[in-house]
Amino acid sequence: MLTLDDRTAEQDRRIAQAVAREGSRLKAFIRRRVGDTGDAEDILQEVLSELVEAVRLMTPIEQVGAWLFRVARNRITDLFRKRRPEASEDGLLAEDEAFALEDLIPSPGGGPEVELARGVLLEELEAALDELPDEQRQVFIAHEIEGRSFKELAAETGLSVNTLLSRKHYAVLHLRRRLRDIHDELQRLGA
Repeated sequence: MLTLDDRTAEQDRRIAQAVAREGSRLKAFIRRRVGDTGDAEDILQEVLSELVEAVRLMTPIEQVGAWLFRVARNRITDLFRKRRPEASEDGLLAEDEAFALEDLIPSPGGGPEVELARGVLLEELEAALDELPDEQRQVFIAHEIEGRSFKELAAETGLSVNTLLSRKHYAVLHLRRRLRDIHDELQRLGA
Protein backbone atom coordinates (compact mmCIF):
# COMPACT_ATOMS: atom_id res chain seq x y z
CA MET A 1 0.00 0.00 0.00
CA LEU A 2 1.27 3.43 -0.92
CA THR A 3 1.96 5.88 1.87
CA LEU A 4 1.03 9.54 1.56
CA ASP A 5 4.69 10.38 0.87
CA ASP A 6 4.87 7.71 -1.85
CA ARG A 7 1.67 9.00 -3.44
CA THR A 8 2.95 12.59 -3.36
CA ALA A 9 6.29 11.52 -4.87
CA GLU A 10 4.46 9.65 -7.66
CA GLN A 11 2.27 12.70 -8.32
CA ASP A 12 5.36 14.94 -8.42
CA ARG A 13 6.97 12.57 -10.92
CA ARG A 14 3.87 12.61 -13.16
CA ILE A 15 3.71 16.40 -13.05
CA ALA A 16 7.43 16.76 -13.82
CA GLN A 17 7.15 14.33 -16.75
CA ALA A 18 4.18 16.19 -18.20
CA VAL A 19 5.92 19.56 -17.89
CA ALA A 20 9.15 18.18 -19.40
CA ARG A 21 7.23 16.58 -22.29
CA GLU A 22 4.76 19.39 -23.06
CA GLY A 23 6.15 22.54 -21.42
CA SER A 24 8.00 24.13 -24.32
CA ARG A 25 5.23 23.33 -26.84
CA LEU A 26 2.63 24.65 -24.42
CA LYS A 27 4.57 27.85 -23.84
CA ALA A 28 4.97 28.40 -27.61
CA PHE A 29 1.26 27.67 -28.14
CA ILE A 30 0.28 30.30 -25.58
CA ARG A 31 2.86 32.84 -26.74
CA ARG A 32 1.64 32.62 -30.37
CA ARG A 33 -1.87 33.47 -29.25
CA VAL A 34 -1.12 36.06 -26.60
CA GLY A 35 0.92 39.04 -27.69
CA ASP A 36 2.09 40.12 -24.26
CA THR A 37 4.92 38.07 -22.72
CA GLY A 38 3.69 38.75 -19.18
CA ASP A 39 0.16 37.58 -20.00
CA ALA A 40 1.57 34.49 -21.70
CA GLU A 41 3.66 33.65 -18.62
CA ASP A 42 0.65 34.21 -16.35
CA ILE A 43 -1.48 31.87 -18.45
CA LEU A 44 1.27 29.23 -18.48
CA GLN A 45 1.49 29.41 -14.69
CA GLU A 46 -2.30 29.13 -14.36
CA VAL A 47 -2.34 26.06 -16.61
CA LEU A 48 0.48 24.38 -14.69
CA SER A 49 -1.20 25.26 -11.41
CA GLU A 50 -4.41 23.61 -12.63
CA LEU A 51 -2.39 20.53 -13.59
CA VAL A 52 -0.90 20.31 -10.10
CA GLU A 53 -4.33 20.75 -8.55
CA ALA A 54 -5.90 18.10 -10.80
CA VAL A 55 -3.13 15.60 -10.08
CA ARG A 56 -3.26 16.26 -6.34
CA LEU A 57 -7.04 15.77 -6.35
CA MET A 58 -6.48 12.58 -8.36
CA THR A 59 -8.66 13.81 -11.20
CA PRO A 60 -8.39 11.25 -14.00
CA ILE A 61 -6.63 12.79 -17.00
CA GLU A 62 -6.23 10.34 -19.87
CA GLN A 63 -4.21 12.53 -22.25
CA VAL A 64 -2.27 15.08 -20.24
CA GLY A 65 -0.99 16.91 -23.32
CA ALA A 66 -4.45 17.42 -24.80
CA TRP A 67 -5.76 18.41 -21.37
CA LEU A 68 -3.00 21.03 -20.94
CA PHE A 69 -3.70 22.58 -24.35
CA ARG A 70 -7.45 22.63 -23.69
CA VAL A 71 -6.92 24.41 -20.36
CA ALA A 72 -4.51 26.85 -22.05
CA ARG A 73 -7.04 27.58 -24.79
CA ASN A 74 -9.70 28.24 -22.15
CA ARG A 75 -7.40 30.62 -20.22
CA ILE A 76 -6.54 32.46 -23.45
CA THR A 77 -10.24 32.79 -24.19
CA ASP A 78 -10.81 34.12 -20.68
CA LEU A 79 -8.12 36.73 -21.30
CA PHE A 80 -9.77 37.74 -24.59
CA ARG A 81 -13.12 38.02 -22.86
CA LYS A 82 -11.70 40.32 -20.17
CA ARG A 83 -10.36 42.76 -22.74
CA ARG A 84 -12.79 45.44 -23.72
CA PRO A 85 -12.37 47.25 -27.01
CA GLU A 86 -11.17 50.75 -26.39
CA ALA A 87 -12.88 53.67 -28.01
CA SER A 88 -10.73 55.35 -30.60
CA GLU A 89 -8.99 58.45 -29.26
CA ASP A 90 -10.05 60.56 -32.20
CA GLY A 91 -13.35 58.87 -33.04
CA LEU A 92 -12.19 57.52 -36.41
CA LEU A 93 -13.63 54.07 -35.81
CA ALA A 94 -17.39 54.04 -35.94
CA GLU A 95 -19.19 52.36 -33.09
CA ASP A 96 -20.28 49.46 -35.29
CA GLU A 97 -16.64 48.79 -36.24
CA ALA A 98 -15.70 47.70 -32.74
CA PHE A 99 -14.65 44.06 -32.88
CA ALA A 100 -15.63 42.63 -29.51
CA LEU A 101 -13.82 39.32 -29.25
CA GLU A 102 -15.38 38.65 -25.87
CA ASP A 103 -18.82 38.88 -27.47
CA LEU A 104 -17.87 36.31 -30.11
CA ILE A 105 -16.32 33.74 -27.79
CA PRO A 106 -18.83 31.91 -25.62
CA SER A 107 -18.11 31.30 -21.97
CA PRO A 108 -16.74 27.93 -20.94
CA GLY A 109 -19.16 25.45 -19.46
CA GLY A 110 -22.05 25.99 -21.85
CA GLY A 111 -22.43 22.32 -22.66
CA PRO A 112 -20.74 20.09 -25.21
CA GLU A 113 -22.14 21.81 -28.32
CA VAL A 114 -21.10 25.26 -27.11
CA GLU A 115 -17.69 23.96 -25.99
CA LEU A 116 -17.13 22.44 -29.43
CA ALA A 117 -18.23 25.63 -31.17
CA ARG A 118 -15.96 27.62 -28.86
CA GLY A 119 -12.96 25.49 -29.79
CA VAL A 120 -13.78 25.75 -33.49
CA LEU A 121 -14.13 29.53 -33.20
CA LEU A 122 -10.75 29.85 -31.50
CA GLU A 123 -9.09 27.71 -34.17
CA GLU A 124 -10.75 29.74 -36.93
CA LEU A 125 -9.79 32.99 -35.22
CA GLU A 126 -6.18 31.85 -35.08
CA ALA A 127 -6.26 30.84 -38.75
CA ALA A 128 -7.92 34.13 -39.73
CA LEU A 129 -5.30 36.12 -37.80
CA ASP A 130 -2.56 34.15 -39.58
CA GLU A 131 -4.07 35.15 -42.94
CA LEU A 132 -3.71 38.86 -42.19
CA PRO A 133 -0.75 40.86 -43.46
CA ASP A 134 1.79 41.19 -40.66
CA GLU A 135 1.20 44.92 -40.06
CA GLN A 136 -2.56 44.43 -39.74
CA ARG A 137 -2.17 41.41 -37.43
CA GLN A 138 0.27 43.28 -35.19
CA VAL A 139 -2.02 46.28 -34.79
CA PHE A 140 -5.09 44.11 -34.21
CA ILE A 141 -3.37 41.98 -31.55
CA ALA A 142 -1.76 44.97 -29.84
CA HIS A 143 -5.02 46.91 -29.64
CA GLU A 144 -7.68 44.25 -29.33
CA ILE A 145 -5.92 41.53 -27.34
CA GLU A 146 -3.19 43.36 -25.44
CA GLY A 147 -5.42 46.37 -24.81
CA ARG A 148 -2.87 48.94 -25.95
CA SER A 149 -4.01 52.37 -27.12
CA PHE A 150 -3.51 53.71 -30.63
CA LYS A 151 -1.60 56.67 -29.19
CA GLU A 152 0.77 54.31 -27.41
CA LEU A 153 1.25 52.24 -30.58
CA ALA A 154 1.82 55.38 -32.66
CA ALA A 155 4.50 56.59 -30.25
CA GLU A 156 6.16 53.17 -30.27
CA THR A 157 6.08 52.55 -34.03
CA GLY A 158 6.38 56.08 -35.39
CA LEU A 159 3.23 55.52 -37.47
CA SER A 160 0.30 57.89 -37.38
CA VAL A 161 -2.82 56.99 -35.42
CA ASN A 162 -4.76 57.14 -38.70
CA THR A 163 -2.45 54.55 -40.28
CA LEU A 164 -2.88 52.26 -37.29
CA LEU A 165 -6.65 52.74 -37.34
CA SER A 166 -6.73 51.93 -41.04
CA ARG A 167 -4.72 48.75 -40.53
CA LYS A 168 -6.99 47.63 -37.73
CA HIS A 169 -10.06 48.50 -39.82
CA TYR A 170 -8.92 46.20 -42.64
CA ALA A 171 -8.07 43.46 -40.13
CA VAL A 172 -11.55 43.73 -38.59
CA LEU A 173 -13.22 43.56 -42.00
CA HIS A 174 -11.28 40.40 -42.83
CA LEU A 175 -11.98 38.77 -39.47
CA ARG A 176 -15.67 39.61 -39.63
CA ARG A 177 -15.98 38.13 -43.10
CA ARG A 178 -13.99 35.07 -42.11
CA LEU A 179 -15.80 34.41 -38.81
CA ARG A 180 -19.36 35.38 -39.77
CA ASP A 181 -20.61 31.82 -40.38
CA ILE A 182 -19.18 30.51 -37.12
CA HIS A 183 -20.62 33.46 -35.20
CA ASP A 184 -24.05 32.82 -36.75
CA GLU A 185 -23.83 29.15 -35.74
CA LEU A 186 -22.96 30.14 -32.17
CA GLN A 187 -25.95 32.48 -32.10
CA ARG A 188 -28.15 29.62 -33.33
CA LEU A 189 -26.87 27.41 -30.50
CA GLY A 190 -27.59 30.19 -28.03
CA ALA A 191 -23.95 30.54 -27.00
